[in-house]
Amino acid sequence: MSTIEKIQEEVFVEEAVGINNEIVLFNDDVNTFDHVIDTLIRVCKHTSEQAEQCAILVHYKGKCTVKTGPFDELKPQCTQLLN
Repeated sequence: MSTIEKIQEEVFVEEAVGINNEIVLFNDDVNTFDHVIDTLIRVCKHTSEQAEQCAILVHYKGKCTVKTGPFDELKPQCTQLLN
């Protein structure tokens, strides 16, 4: 007969806390593609390609995360986007 050896290991998991805040843009029937793209470029500092891709994703998927980061940095940007 053979012997089965069991090994017990301790594993440490480190989580990144405070970076998982998001600004999510939702689709609506009010804002035009051009307005959304221009606003993402101005407020979120997206490139024109990034802003256009986000607008397309929002149009077809209904929503898109447009920015992630610390809450303190996202709050003013979110306020500007809502205006």
